[in-house]
Amino acid sequence: MESRRSGPKRQLLITAGVVLISILTTSSLNPGSQISDLRSRNSGFASDIPTSANSLVSQNMQRPRAREVGVKVGILPVGPHNAITDVAGVTVGHATIMRGENIRTGVTAILPHAGNLFREKVPGAVFVGNGFGKLMGSTQVNELGEIETPILLTSTLSVPRVGDALLDYMLTLPGNEDVQSVNPLVAETNDGYLNDIRGRHVSREDVFAAIKGAKGGAVEEGSVGAGTGTVAFGFKGGIGTSSRKLPPRLGGFTVGVLVQTNFGGILTINGAPVGRELDQYFLRDELGSTSEPKKRRVSSSTEGRRLHANDADGSIIMIVATDAPVDARNLRRMAARAMMGLARTGGAATNGSGDYGVAFSTATEVRIHMPAGTAGRNTPRPQLLLANDAMSPLFLAVIEATEEAIYNSLFRATTATGRGHTVAALPIERTVEILRKHGALGK
Repeated sequence: MESRRSGPKRQLLITAGVVLISILTTSSLNPGSQISDLRSRNSGFASDIPTSANSLVSQNMQRPRAREVGVKVGILPVGPHNAITDVAGVTVGHATIMRGENIRTGVTAILPHAGNLFREKVPGAVFVGNGFGKLMGSTQVNELGEIETPILLTSTLSVPRVGDALLDYMLTLPGNEDVQSVNPLVAETNDGYLNDIRGRHVSREDVFAAIKGAKGGAVEEGSVGAGTGTVAFGFKGGIGTSSRKLPPRLGGFTVGVLVQTNFGGILTINGAPVGRELDQYFLRDELGSTSEPKKRRVSSSTEGRRLHANDADGSIIMIVATDAPVDARNLRRMAARAMMGLARTGGAATNGSGDYGVAFSTATEVRIHMPAGTAGRNTPRPQLLLANDAMSPLFLAVIEATEEAIYNSLFRATTATGRGHTVAALPIERTVEILRKHGALGK
């Protein structure tokens, strides 16, 4: 709990595109104690991390990605970082918010390129797998086929505040002084099982920190950013990412996927029935118990709310990036294939789960340039686009990268406690035993 005698001190810890926002109080940090020489896979962490944050960081460093334990998904090769940032120009930033016993939330920013996205828009599309969600900005994206802001992921009830902060960020960019209409793109999942979601704790400063802290290279995964308070398949969910690289004879294009996992079903990894063998899966009580199933609270409107850890409601957001010169129509087709990757993992796409794919292309030849004023608005803009016949390898890349990104979100996530609930991380050793038993390693 926060001390009443000393006000909280907000610190931003930025490393490898991660901003960790914590509260330091006299009750959470021993006087004179400092945590130093913390190293992640990619860069060092500053000192003076609160105990809870230190535990989170340490666990994230120790837990492997799926491929590191022998889970090889599909047939296509991965990029250098096996991350969405393998698509040239794409950067990712996180703001992770952990305070007291009940605040477990955050925001994740995906930037298609480093320039002014309003003046240099990218083609984009949104695919709705199950529309139980609050995806701000989606209708204009699908109407115009353009994305003109960073893509932000957050907690359900924080969407309006995050969107407003994103407007602040866009309106203050040089060159946007006369802009009077911006379409902020903000997606969400409901982290209310572990997080005080009604408090709407994501601030303008958090949004700016995630955007300005976005970097290329390896992406921090698991219980970070918008994945801090999420739950997937009854285990701790979070942020995951993966990529695929097509061979030169297929164009040499890269596809990267980043997911925010907060959904349910029957966890399946490379075809192995992991969820069933771990005795953690959707409808377990109703189907697998000889006694009466546990009674569940019924609400006239659950709003995607998780009533217990094994609920399959809750949502998943799947961001698809590519450097292939693809227009909005074919980007929507790519975003639709993310649902197929989700299905491979055992996702159930339940009534209360908002399942969305958002896809964009970073190819410079398909960007939509918007100079100030009206000059050039009526001039035709030639584009070089991939034909429909060239799309199938990209579709497969999306499916494979989405599947592996979801696995990475689970493998990297750490056990979390909030609002009186504890959600365990996926047990790595037991999972590997199951995978080995079913011949699901090294495929």
